[in-house]
Order: sequence, then C-alpha cells, then structure tokens
Amino acid sequence: MTNWTVANAPDQTGRVAVVTGANTGLGYETAAALASRGARVVLAVRNLDKGKAAADLILRRTPGADVSLQELDLTSLASIEEAAGQLRADLDRIDLLINNAGVMMTPKGTTKDGFELQFGTNHLGHFAFTGRLLDRVLAAPGSRVVTVSSIGHRLGRIRFDDLQSERRYSRIGAYGQSKLANLLFTYELQRRLAGTETTATAAHPGGSSSELSRYVPSVLQLAFSSLEQSTEMGALPTLRAAVDPAVTGGEYVGPGGPFEMRGYPEAVSSSRRSHDVAVQRRLWTVSEQLTGVVFPV
Repeated sequence: MTNWTVANAPDQTGRVAVVTGANTGLGYETAAALASRGARVVLAVRNLDKGKAAADLILRRTPGADVSLQELDLTSLASIEEAAGQLRADLDRIDLLINNAGVMMTPKGTTKDGFELQFGTNHLGHFAFTGRLLDRVLAAPGSRVVTVSSIGHRLGRIRFDDLQSERRYSRIGAYGQSKLANLLFTYELQRRLAGTETTATAAHPGGSSSELSRYVPSVLQLAFSSLEQSTEMGALPTLRAAVDPAVTGGEYVGPGGPFEMRGYPEAVSSSRRSHDVAVQRRLWTVSEQLTGVVFPV
C-alpha cells in the first residue's frame, strides 16, 4: 500500500495505548492519531503541565477522546518503577506500548542514576519501562511494543568498554549508540516473544522538525533542512508500526522517500550492526544488570 496515512489505521476502539513523551512533537501526533481512531491513550510525560495542555489539544481535535496522564521521568529508574506501578494498578492490559520519548545530541550529561544521558534515556529508560509493564502487554492479544529509533542508528556502535562515554564523549556518537540500542532491543525482544501473541516493531521518523532537534549542530540542521517533513508526517511510521496488521514482528518502518528523510511510511532496512545477534544478547544482559529489571520472557 502506498501513501499510508492516519485514515488507513484500523479502528482502535477498546484498545489501550501508552505513549511516552506524548506531550509534544512526534509523541503528541502519535497519541492524537491513536485517540482519533478510538483508542484509550495514556500520555506518559515528564512534565504534567505540558501533558495536560497536550491532552486538552487532543480533546479539541477529537471531542470525547479518552486521554489520561501518567507522570514518567525516563532519566530516573525510581520514577520508571513508580509510573509502571501506577499503570499496572490502573490497567489490566496494554495493547500498544509506544517507546517514543528521547533526547538527541545533547551536551554531555548523566541521568539521575549516573548513566550517560542519551543512552540512559533513549535505551535504558525504555528498556526498564517495557520490562516493568510487559506482563500487561502480554495480557492483550495482538499487542505490540513499538520503539522509535532513528536514521542516526547507522552512525552508532555499542561500545561495551565505555557504554557511558566516560572516557570520550561525542554528542553524535552517543546518540547513534542509543538509537542503535533501540533496534538491538527490538530485535532481541521479538525473538524472546516467540510463541506469544505480542510482537515488537521499530520505527523512525526520518527528518522531522521537532523540539528534539534543538541540540543538533547547526551545520547538520542546515544540511538536512530541505528534506525535513512535518511532525504529522514524521509520526506516521510509528503509527503504522503500531497498528497496521500487515506489519509483522521485527519490522522497521520509516519514510519511503529520498534517503528515508521524508515520505509515507513503509518497511525499511537497518544497519548490519543492528542485526548482530551476539551484540543483541549481550546488550540485553548488560541492560538487565544496569537497570535491575528482568523481563518475564
């Protein structure tokens, strides 16, 4: 199917979706699209005031939409545990868990638990959040875990000898490592989900204008500005990876246009490094050790 849009998304009435980073940008557009198709949507956000504003906007776009908030700070394992505990109390199942939130090419920094900020937020935070909620996802037939990666994963490699970039820090290298980790996580999770009714998929938005790019070096912003697309278009790969029945476990969805920077969503390929099974398994083990979260699969 070409030119896949929100209109092609199946009705989501009766389904429950949790979207991280849903107060702005790609996460907001993904949440708004799911709400417009009838899903009950939980906006998992760090800033509740911004989350409330986003929920109000969704309600204006789709009167009667079922939207709620959950405070979540992916830079804190304690916040992740608390948020997951509250969601487990509120929900008996989760049909769609969309790991969208992230940071991009930030100055050197650490999470509240001392992890390098990009790796800790983009990968370890979502790894822990998914692990703590997976039993609720497994309880929903046909459920999916969707993790948002990036074209930038092609610039990354997993440096097991310096995962936290303590010896040398590169904003671009750390971002690439975190986005590569998103794909390694997705592919390993899909393998572990074999025999269940749950699948893991991944997506990337191409070149989409959003608050996420505020730390991107100006020379890169200038180089890619002509290929950028709207956040509405950038959110379509995530939406398709989440709800299109034709998308299967382990697939990666991105824009189908030039250099995967823009265009309607379709299945795309990922780097050779992302398919290294030994690295997938080793990263999984290390992630369990760092977060203290062990998956029930």
